This record gives sequence, C-alpha cells and structure tokens, in this order.
Amino acid sequence: MGFADILNYAGIAVFAATGALSASRKQMDIIGFLFLAIVTAVGGGTLRDLILGNVPVFWVVNPIYIMVCTGVAVLLFFTAHLLESRYVWLLWLDAIGLAAYCVIGAQKGLEASGSPTVAIVTGVLTAAFGGILRDLLTGEPSVLLRPEIYVTAALAGAGAYTALVQLDLSHALSAAIAALVAFIIRGGALKFGWRLTGYRQRPGRHPDEIPSMRR
Repeated sequence: MGFADILNYAGIAVFAATGALSASRKQMDIIGFLFLAIVTAVGGGTLRDLILGNVPVFWVVNPIYIMVCTGVAVLLFFTAHLLESRYVWLLWLDAIGLAAYCVIGAQKGLEASGSPTVAIVTGVLTAAFGGILRDLLTGEPSVLLRPEIYVTAALAGAGAYTALVQLDLSHALSAAIAALVAFIIRGGALKFGWRLTGYRQRPGRHPDEIPSMRR
C-alpha cells in the first residue's frame, strides 16, 4: 500500500468521523450515524468521479470504503459521549480530512485530464463537498459561510500538489508536502482565526454623478 492509498483511507476515516460526530450532536440513531458518516466521507469523491467520468465511482468499485465508514460510525455511536468536546474534535478531524482529500482529488484530476487547472478544481471539490453535505443535512452553518479560512486551505493544498508534481517531485513527497500545507492553513484558521478580508458594502454613486445619466 502506497502513501496515496494511506492518505485516501485516512481521509475516508476522518471525514466519516466528522459525519458521525455531527450525528451525535443531533442525538441521531445508529442509522443517522451511518448515513452521515457515509455521505460525508464519499460525497466529495463521488462528485469528483462523476465530473471526471470515472464510473462506477470509487466506492462502488471498492466497497471497503463503505465498510470503513460503517466501522467508524458504529465505533463513535458507542464512544462519542466520551469525547470532552465533540465540536472541537469535529473541526480538527475535518481539517485532517480536508488536507488528505484535497491532495487525493488533485491527484485523480491530474491523472484523468493532465490539466493542472482541472486538478486544482477536483482537489477543492473532493475536499469541501462532503463537509458541505454534512452541514446541510444537520442544519449547521455551511463551511462555505464560516468566517475562517476553509476552501482556501483546500485550494492551497491542491495547488501545492499540482505545482510540485509539475516540478518533477515524486508523487509521495508532493502529496505529503501539499497535505501539510493545507493542514497548516486550516489549522491556523482554527487556532488563530485566520480569515480572508470580506467584501464591504460601499455606497453607490448618485445618478446625478454618472455622466451618462445627466440631462
């Protein structure tokens, strides 16, 4: 098993854990745990494969991914109450999953198309879409609407991986560095509140100030 495979299974497991932790916060039953764990873990990769035309999608070809999600969901159904702060665990596990998945998505996109642009897009989609589905299903504020950096971390990781591969670094080293880049950026956002400057509404020009509207 290569480094990319380890990264892939790690991403599946930690994203499944975030789905299960979300289910625990909503006090769902075991079916809710299973559903959220699976949807969160495979949602981004499923969208990626559909966009790239890789059908059947990855978890149909290799059902062990669903088995991993199931194992994580069942484990957390019986142990989630032991965690001191499930929300903090959810955020940090999500950061690990994001770091792994942005690299995996970029790798799949690069292999399928050869295009760095496509690789970066599929990296971001793979990393972010599962978390978006999880938040949507549980009624939590979407990761896209949170003030701290999230998608930008996935973008940086996917971009770093693509750039390093173009520089002829090995895939394993490129993946390790890129995953670390994404995790540091997302971790910094969680720890220190890093965020991008938001748009600020400015008063529009009065019609009398616009030459074409003067009479």
